Amino acid sequence: MPSFSEYTLLPSLLSTLAKQGLKEPTEIQASTIPPQLKGRSVVGVSETGSGKTLAYVLPVLHELKTLETEGDPVSAAGRPRALVLTPGRELGEQVCKVFKGLTHDTRLRVRSVLGGTTKQIARQNVGGLFEVLVATPGRLVQFLDSGQLRLDDVRVLVLDEADQLLDPGFLPTAQRVVRESPPQARLAMFAATLPESLDGPLGELFATEPLRVRTRGSRHGVSTLRTDNQTVSNGKRFELLREVLLKDSSTGTLLFANTRGQCERLAEWLKDEGYAHASYMGQMESKERRANLAAFRSGEVNLLVATDLGGRGLDIDRIDRVINVHLPKDLDNYRHRSGRTARAGRSGLVVNLVTERDLPLIANLKKREDGRG
Repeated sequence: MPSFSEYTLLPSLLSTLAKQGLKEPTEIQASTIPPQLKGRSVVGVSETGSGKTLAYVLPVLHELKTLETEGDPVSAAGRPRALVLTPGRELGEQVCKVFKGLTHDTRLRVRSVLGGTTKQIARQNVGGLFEVLVATPGRLVQFLDSGQLRLDDVRVLVLDEADQLLDPGFLPTAQRVVRESPPQARLAMFAATLPESLDGPLGELFATEPLRVRTRGSRHGVSTLRTDNQTVSNGKRFELLREVLLKDSSTGTLLFANTRGQCERLAEWLKDEGYAHASYMGQMESKERRANLAAFRSGEVNLLVATDLGGRGLDIDRIDRVINVHLPKDLDNYRHRSGRTARAGRSGLVVNLVTERDLPLIANLKKREDGRG
């Protein structure tokens, strides 16, 4: 594996990477950073926790800072040169954090317009000159419609969690973003999963054929991740969960259910059992969801109950264990859930509470582990 120092990145970026202790790129970074530095559009599919965000952040910062140093700085308010589109606020905030962690030496301005923030704050964010915009679809459309943002100076477009952004609900925004950006803008898409059914809408967005990269781990999982399948007997799901939690109640644990009702029943059971916990669901007020996430992140509580909203975008170091109290029907959702642990080379455990209904999913997982799926 090459080192970052072998790439044609700006010295300021290499210096910051060294300060952060980042010396060697991951597989997805090594496969996609060099072609992006040469102006190639890419589609990268890689397992969660493999460093996809850095895989596009570095080329974006390199390209935009180079333009500035060569005498072509941003000159008009509300006209970003890079746009990163994310399906949700939490992922958007984490992307902003990665960008800003790399701009102490490579001085560029990163702004955001994310759902769940007030329009006043969002307006303040985009009121002046800046290079990078991180946005969620709904809030971005509001600012495009009002004329407060224009995409006619965009050089790089990034779709993060591209599989979600190509779904029917978000696809019109992705199409509009491409349409309102210059035709020569480079396009980068990254995802942990990208079903073949999305090949159609994917191909329509690219002016030229992109480089497509799929890492080995995107199909066969992460080597540091252990899986423990526990059979639910006679419908005694919570009794089995009690046994699992008693083995280690102090580890940072994400507990998944499929519906709001299941999450609420699980949360009530945890309360009755005396376990401090927090919940993370799409139907909650954004303020409450953020407070609960902060309590879990800080270690105030060790258990976080979540729907599949928690399966995407959350990057929290202390998640050492994922428990699928209710397994999803979809293999992609399972991959996203399990990807919340064993990130960036750390070890992790996924515990599945398996009923007869879940056996087809377990069989598909076994095929994947054997390299046949």
